[in-house]
Amino acid sequence: MLNCILKLFIKQSAFLIIFLLIVTSAFAQTIDSSNYVQPFSKGSAFRTWSVGLSAGILMPFNEDYATAAIQPGYGGYVKKQILPTLGIQADFLAGRASGNNSTNGTYSSYLTSIDYAVDVSLNITLANIGWRHKKGVIQPYFTGGIGYMGYEPQLTTSGPVASRVSFPYKANGGNVQSYFVPVGAGLKINLSRDISLDMGYSVYFLNSDVFDGTVYGTRNDELYYAHIGFEIGLGNSKKPQLSTHNPVASMRTEYLMIEKKLMAKEESDKAQIDQLKAELALKNELINATNASLIKFTMDSDNDGVPDLYDKCPNTPAGTIIDGSGCPLNIKQAPPTKIYVTEQDKKVVKEAIDNLEFDFNKATIRPISFLVWIKWPSY
Repeated sequence: MLNCILKLFIKQSAFLIIFLLIVTSAFAQTIDSSNYVQPFSKGSAFRTWSVGLSAGILMPFNEDYATAAIQPGYGGYVKKQILPTLGIQADFLAGRASGNNSTNGTYSSYLTSIDYAVDVSLNITLANIGWRHKKGVIQPYFTGGIGYMGYEPQLTTSGPVASRVSFPYKANGGNVQSYFVPVGAGLKINLSRDISLDMGYSVYFLNSDVFDGTVYGTRNDELYYAHIGFEIGLGNSKKPQLSTHNPVASMRTEYLMIEKKLMAKEESDKAQIDQLKAELALKNELINATNASLIKFTMDSDNDGVPDLYDKCPNTPAGTIIDGSGCPLNIKQAPPTKIYVTEQDKKVVKEAIDNLEFDFNKATIRPISFLVWIKWPSY
């Protein structure tokens, strides 16, 4: 029976993979790779709540029936993401399961309606942390937890006249409850910023052997659920989902942004330096031009006091008397006058010096000295 279940599961998995390829190729252009959030941001920077809906097939495994039939099933969950790789979710499952060919011959088949199956499980997401991609498109995950199930088995008797009876181990039939341990694995494909395609496979290990309405053997019953569905992120659509966030890539993006800012600042500083150099070169040219003009206006090659720019008579010999235009002046000089000093003049000077008296310890000429001057003859 297990081989049959495996064959059915392989067929269903092939169908799901083909469907997945078609859907991902159709949505390839709409995948949003922008998932940057500043490293070490608070949880309020993300969306951490999501809901999921799924539909698929249910296949039982038990020792009481040789053949397991495929029946439809559906489920859903509400998930709270705690870390990029870890979330906690509440799951719900409903549907039917059936089997044929009883191993003890009492019943020919059974049909169990699952009224509810609720569980709380942990969801571990892989490939969310890495350097290669900012945001992984495909996210493998594993789940595990504990749950409680309510179901109603109905049996079909063997023999010429088959009849359907309720679960014989409970008075008047009705709902049966048991605990179970759900274990699952799957892939999520990010179709957009808000929606992911969910393809998974779960095994429900029941703490009971009466899921099929028959107690036979020593192994408890099990239930397999292969599904495909969608997960929808809740909250502000402008925020990325924590379940698809790659903190390592965000750190890398942060470093690249800082590097880009530093490079831009370096380019800006370089441009400013180049501009200052250009302005300095222009000022040097202006200074050189000014100096050249000053030299032009002040150069006096013949040292006659008139700059060459205004000198109408260049190369004037040294000592030449010139006018304002640098040309020589034609001036006739009078002959020098000779002065003769007589003996009488010398005598007068001598007497004046000899009779010159000063007050004691002063530079004041005494009045007696002036008497000598009065005696001098006038000329």
